[in-house]
This record gives sequence, C-alpha cells and structure tokens, in this order.
Amino acid sequence: MSLKLSTQGQAWLKPYVDSLRPLINEAAALSFFINLLGLAAPIFVLQVYDRVVFRAGLSTLAGLTIGMVIACAFEFLLRQARAKMSQRAALTIDVNISQALFRKIQSLPLSLLENRATAYWKLLFRDIEVVRNTLSGATAMLVVDTPFAFLFLILIFVIAWPVAWVLVAILACFIVLSWRAGSVVSAASTQETKASIQRDGKLEELLAGRTTVKSLAMAPRMTEMWEAAQHDTIAQSIVRGRHADMAMSIGQSLTVIATVAMTAVGALAIVDQALTIGGLIAANMLAGRLLSPMNQLVGAWRGYASFRQSVDRLAEVFALTEDVAESAVALPRPKGRIVLEKIHYGYGLPPVPVIEDLDVTFEPGCITAIMGLNGSGKTTLLKLLMGLYRPHKGRVLLDGADVAQFSRADLAKWIGYAPQDCILMTGTIRENLSYGHASATDEQLIAAAKLAQTHAAILSMPKGYATPVGEGGGQLSGGLRQRVSLARAFLGEPAVLVMDEPTSSLDRQAEEGLRDALVTLSATHTIILVTHSPVLLQACHKLIVLEAGRVAAQGPPTAVMAALAKQRSGAVAAPSPAQQSV
Repeated sequence: MSLKLSTQGQAWLKPYVDSLRPLINEAAALSFFINLLGLAAPIFVLQVYDRVVFRAGLSTLAGLTIGMVIACAFEFLLRQARAKMSQRAALTIDVNISQALFRKIQSLPLSLLENRATAYWKLLFRDIEVVRNTLSGATAMLVVDTPFAFLFLILIFVIAWPVAWVLVAILACFIVLSWRAGSVVSAASTQETKASIQRDGKLEELLAGRTTVKSLAMAPRMTEMWEAAQHDTIAQSIVRGRHADMAMSIGQSLTVIATVAMTAVGALAIVDQALTIGGLIAANMLAGRLLSPMNQLVGAWRGYASFRQSVDRLAEVFALTEDVAESAVALPRPKGRIVLEKIHYGYGLPPVPVIEDLDVTFEPGCITAIMGLNGSGKTTLLKLLMGLYRPHKGRVLLDGADVAQFSRADLAKWIGYAPQDCILMTGTIRENLSYGHASATDEQLIAAAKLAQTHAAILSMPKGYATPVGEGGGQLSGGLRQRVSLARAFLGEPAVLVMDEPTSSLDRQAEEGLRDALVTLSATHTIILVTHSPVLLQACHKLIVLEAGRVAAQGPPTAVMAALAKQRSGAVAAPSPAQQSV
C-alpha cells in the first residue's frame, strides 16, 4: 500500500507539517545519532569475541566496557530528548488542527451540517487523534528510524559479508509482505470504519430520543438494532484483525528464518575461515536491529491506513464551502422587508422538491402567520428566508439586498429566531440568553425576558438568572425552556422576528401574553410565525397557507380561514363520481 496522500490531503496538512519542520529536523538529527550509537553494542561484541576472548585482553575489555556505558548513557539522553520533541509536536498538532476544525464546522452552512450524522462530525475529532499519533508517536519514529536500518545492512556487509545476502533475501520478502498487508488491511480498515460510524449513529439516535424510547417502551427494538450494528462492527474488526495478525505472524516467522539461515550460513563461513565467531554474533545483533523496524512496519499498516483515511476525511471537510465570513459592506439595521422570488429548494441528491416556484413577501409592521400540513415546507421556508439554506433557484431579498451576500453574524443580528425545538446549551439561563449577544446589558436581558413572559418565572427560582439549564435545557420545564428561547430571539432588537410554533409548550395565559407582546413589537418589526394557535392568529395581519411547497392561499386570516372552511365544506358536500353516475 502506498502512503502517498491525496492532493487535498497534502494541501490542508502541509501547513501544519511545515510549522513542525524545525522539530522534525531536530528529531531526524537525534535519530541519526541514536542509530549511530546503536552500532556500539554489535561492535562491542565483535571486539570482545575477536580480541578479548582469544587474546585475554582484559585492559581492552575494561576500555570497551567503559565506552559502552558512556554510549548507553548518551543514547538514553538522546531518546529522552526525542521523546520530549515528540510530545511538543503532538500538542502543537492537536491544538492547531482541533481549533481549525472546530472553526470550520462552525462556519459551514446548516444544510451541510444536517446532511451528515452527528457520529460523522464526532469522528472527525477522533481523526485528529489519529493524525496526531501518527505524526508524533511511535509510528513517526518508525518512519524516521527505518532508513537508518540500512546502515546496519552496510555494516553487516563489512564485518560478515557471507551472511549479508541472507538478509537481502529476507528484506525482499518483508517488502512484498508489507505491500500486500498494506493493501488488504487498508481495505478491511475502511469497512470497519464505515460499520463503526453506523453503530455510533444508532447510539446517537438512542440518546437523543431517550425520552421517547422510554415512554413508548422502544428499548427492545432499539437494542436489537444497536446489537446488529455492533455485530457488524465486530465482524469487520475481526476480518481486519485476522489479516493484520496473519501479516505479523508471517513477519515473525521471517525473523526466525533469518536467524536460522544466518547462523547456518555463518557456521559454514566460520569453518571455511571466511568469518569469525564475533562477526557472526555481531551480524545477528545487527540483523535484529534491522529486522525489528521491518516487523513493526508490517504491524503498523493498520495505523497508516487509518491515518490516510483520517487525513482524506479531514481534507474533505476543510474543502467544503463556508458561509460568508464577513459582509463586504457594513449596512445599518434593515427595515425588515423580506421578499422570496421564485424560490426552489429540495433535499437529497438528486434533490426532492420541498419548495417550488414560491413567491412570498413579508412586510414591516405586519404579523404574518404561516400554516400548512406536515411536510408542506413551513420550517424549510423559515430557514430559507433567514439565509440558513441557500435556494437552488431564486433569491431571498432583505430590503432589496440578496441575503447570500451577508455574513451569518449580520443575519443573526437582524433576524431573531425561536425554533420549534428549543435546545439550550449547557450553562446558566443568563449565559444562554447572551451567547449570541456577548455585549448585552442586564437591562437588555431583562427587557427581552419580560417580552417573553419569563422574567418573573426566572426570578422565582433560587438562583434566578444563574440557574443551570442542564444538557439541552433538560433541567427546565418545556414551557420555561420555550420562553427562554423566545427571549433569546427578542434580544438585540432584530428587525425581523421568526418563530416556529412559539406556543407549543405554553399555556393559554402565556399565549395571550406573547400575543400582546407581538402586537406591540409589530409596530417596529417584521414578525413571521409558523403557528396553528387561534390565540396568535387573532393578532396576525396576514395568513399564508402552504401546500406541497406552494402558496395555496394568502390574505387576511379571517378571509383565508373562511375560504378554506368553505372549500372544505364544498369538498365534503360534493358527490363522488360513483354517486354522480348513480
């Protein structure tokens, strides 16, 4: 298997590797001296057998021993220094790539984030660990040390040339084994990773829907599905492990064969007086230093295969198109007139249409309600007008300007949003209100909370605005969580307020309070609601009914509702074709 990375992989990884160039050069220099000192032990053995033993050179033995002690001490210090460099490299890689990846994910369009499972995005941060460990761990040291192994081969030719050809043949076998093991293990590792992503996706679904799973007693079925995914992952792991273990076993056998063959050939050479006993023993020691990295290389192919997959996966993400980072011109707060012109949008590849040829206008000073059956495109319409989705055809205009030119920060400042799923972040109520408005004053926070009819409820808690909300806001009631979400949308005085079923968790009194607040705000804001609440519909100036991604009716709510009621009653009263034929 080739270790060559894809062009994309090289492009994104190169700057991080270049930043480590000084450390890499120092590590290479240290590795040279470490491997040079590694020659000391075989030479020591050679000299002891050929000079000390046969000539009783005790003074020579003492000198050689002292030299070996010094060499071992230096080798230890050099290895420690290289290990510290490796740790520094690991920390640098982890910090720099993790920060870049987190920023990249934050800057991606919502449609891209939604198209891939949560398990996939989590896997990317595990990929960083793979890249870090490969570039700074034992595998990196293996790559650095392997070229120096040929120094040992050259020395073997010098001191024991009759057995050197045995090693050349064994090395050829190792090269073939490594190439074959790399291809097989890489393919098996790819399948294992795919199975692992599917398994983790099942676990994510289980945890995200734990309330539903518990309430509907879905645990047996969910357990069955997860166990099937886990079984597939284990099966793929076993296949990959079997191939890797086979390659390692063959590599170990080749090492034993090399020792036996070298000893046999060396014995014949000694009998012919072409080789000394010390030379044979030293050659065996050098062969061990030579074959050790080859054995490790065979076992390291899974790590290299994972490294290449991780680099390519990260390269794919870093190459994705981001949202606009900064608007070209800083514009003042808009009046809030939103126009959707001939909008088309769909999901999937090829896209299945959800919104088709849609023309809608939302005026300032107007409360507009959007209604429709499930799947009619209501929530998609909201995401389009907020710039979270880009239409496949058509334009979304804010005060006559295409929203595609604005940064996410500008659009979030001008368009407040309260989603149907009120997800809060771990932290306090105050922190959740101000995450998007770090400079908001206490007075502004309180004003927004009062508009959302939640200030009094927050103050009644022992910790008030310092109350922890828990993971996803789970420590708050559904109604309070929704009101905090509404207050967050009101904060910052956005020109446009967009709310998706804002009263789904509110009682009648809270609904009426929100209705009155929206009536007040409508004088200076554009307000857009997806709602079926009769209380909120009373305050609306305009009602839009969607059907299969198109506008089925629009106008004053009373007139639209009357027309729909008349249409339904007419449809019920109309005789069927069978009745007409009778």
